[in-house]
Amino acid sequence: MKFCQSVCFGFAGLTLMPLAHAQVEHLAEIQIVGPRNPSIGEADSASEGTTERESFQSRPKLRPGDIIEAVPGVVATQHSGDGKANQYFLRGFNLDHGTDFSVHLDGMPINLPTHAHGQGYSDLNFLIPELVSGVRYRKGPYSVDAGDFSLAGSASINYVSTLAQPFAQATLGPNNYQRSLMAGSRNDDDHTWLGALELVGNDGPWQNAEGLRKLNAVLRYAQGTRSQGWNVTAMAYDSRWNATDQIPQRSMDDGTLARFGTMDPTDGGQTHRLSLSGQWFTTSALGQTQLSAYAIDSALNLWSNFTYNLNRPLLGDQFEQTDRRRVYGAQASHKLSNTLAGQDGVLSLGAQWRGDRMDEVGLYLTQARVRDTTVRQDKVSQDAFSVYAQQLLNFTPNWRAYLGLRSDVLNYQVKGQELVFGPGNSGSGSDSLWQPKAGLAWTLSPHSELFANAGVGFHSNDVRGATITSEPQTGLPATRVPALVKGVGSELGWRFTPEPDWVSTLVLWQLKMDSELIYVGDTGTTEPGRPSTRHGIEATLRGKLNRHWSLELDVALSRARFEGATPLGQGDTIDNAVEQVVSAGLNWQDGPWRTSLRLRHLGPRALDTLNSVRSDATTLLNLGVRYVANPALTLSLDVFNLTNQASNDIAYYYASCTAREVAAGQCGAGINDTHVHPMEPRSVRLTARVNF
Repeated sequence: MKFCQSVCFGFAGLTLMPLAHAQVEHLAEIQIVGPRNPSIGEADSASEGTTERESFQSRPKLRPGDIIEAVPGVVATQHSGDGKANQYFLRGFNLDHGTDFSVHLDGMPINLPTHAHGQGYSDLNFLIPELVSGVRYRKGPYSVDAGDFSLAGSASINYVSTLAQPFAQATLGPNNYQRSLMAGSRNDDDHTWLGALELVGNDGPWQNAEGLRKLNAVLRYAQGTRSQGWNVTAMAYDSRWNATDQIPQRSMDDGTLARFGTMDPTDGGQTHRLSLSGQWFTTSALGQTQLSAYAIDSALNLWSNFTYNLNRPLLGDQFEQTDRRRVYGAQASHKLSNTLAGQDGVLSLGAQWRGDRMDEVGLYLTQARVRDTTVRQDKVSQDAFSVYAQQLLNFTPNWRAYLGLRSDVLNYQVKGQELVFGPGNSGSGSDSLWQPKAGLAWTLSPHSELFANAGVGFHSNDVRGATITSEPQTGLPATRVPALVKGVGSELGWRFTPEPDWVSTLVLWQLKMDSELIYVGDTGTTEPGRPSTRHGIEATLRGKLNRHWSLELDVALSRARFEGATPLGQGDTIDNAVEQVVSAGLNWQDGPWRTSLRLRHLGPRALDTLNSVRSDATTLLNLGVRYVANPALTLSLDVFNLTNQASNDIAYYYASCTAREVAAGQCGAGINDTHVHPMEPRSVRLTARVNF
């Protein structure tokens, strides 16, 4: 069950031996430092920004996906095993696994459309946080280069091309947590090689040991200077795990189930991701041009059981979701300074293509991971094409504005392979959407700026819902859904930077959507629902108190409601929509010591549309301490859930039935209850890092 540290380091050492004599030249400064936060006169909106490398690298991270919490107002949790995509919250959304928040890594899209588990599935478990150079984020649908899944926001993550020194590090924690990482780079003139190898094992606090086993590798070649260059990156990731899915609150209350117990010990999953990507860029008197392309092979087998014995009292309700796909894509952008109607400006042009080829998108009923019924099995192909243009004009030294237009076209084909209803649910089609964007900025002073932004965006639906004619389990007629769903957003914002080391923002925003995606507890999927409206207020603060102390504070409040006619027995509250998020960080540094104390508060939220059942608030406090013993050795201690809160990472309200309740004849149509995934108890991880 345990990984051998010596084997891990030995294998990594053989892989990275050629990188042992790193030199930091050319690309090192721009790649390692990462992008900087936009200053007064540069940003397009108050809600965009960049998280500096020094900040997010010092944060304690329980899981790789926690790095996305570097985006103000974002919460990343988990309701299953650590090999499954995180659960995300932002701007009044329970984003499920990424439906309305898009993430890119070095130009590659992470969100997966028409996914077996959930639309926009965004698995960040393959990230190696130590390689991340920067996280640039935008909120709202105001930017022309942000397409599908970007209604709430988007994040662009980049890896470094060089490291200051090759290093090896090992992390140990409770419950057989072991992590080994080796990484290094070699720089010869303007040629750079980067390699990294990571291995992780973890059983977690669960009575049914998680048995997480993860292998992760990165190899990159980069060539060029700041003004012109290119790189090619290969990544490989494989993971398998046992899952403790959400459990009914009633079973914990009556003592029949321990807090870290499981209802189905055979739940879990296995996944892999292979990718090859390349980027090319040049800057000249003609402007800035970027080209990129990628190819991704991914697979997921996920076994879940959220309702236990409700639908199949004797056999159990476990199901398997299978996704096998290859993703290809390319994109090009060009930006140049120009003059229009006597006004100086910047013209941005771009085009994107993405093709998903899914050999199998399936849903099967299973017993202990063995299939006994095929609910749905499809072969799907879809291509997304987009072009965009945006013109920025500087009317005066204090006034600037931009106007943009984006067009997206989605072509799709579904071939049902399930014998009974598959042929009838097959089909092909196309959908398109024009999306205007606009923004206005007024510089009040060298330290203060006001913004107004508006734009149309969208998320795509699972295209199987666009061709369906009958429900796959019952044969009853089914209603088709549009392939693309429009949303309209707007915001007013203020950015204030009284000193170079201080920045604060205040934003009022709203978002209207044509169709809301609703979580369905008994299948673990989402389905389109009513139109909706969200609005809220966000405030951020970043600053250095003195040469030792720095502060980060984010507050986000939101309200989410359904629009239109209310179905009988339902209300207008959007269930699981986040209402309050408070994040704070206090950092201290003195000589070889660095300490980071992080607080995250996720407020109560409605669990049903009547707002009659609400979740508890969750407050999490993490502590990270780093000590640079000497230039070759750094020691770290991370304490997660410092106050040992018995809170929950996630809560849902739906009907389920346990085997014991079946035997007692208590089920009927199911027992409505809150189902939770407990937050992990206090744990400590120790890391030793050796630089070569």
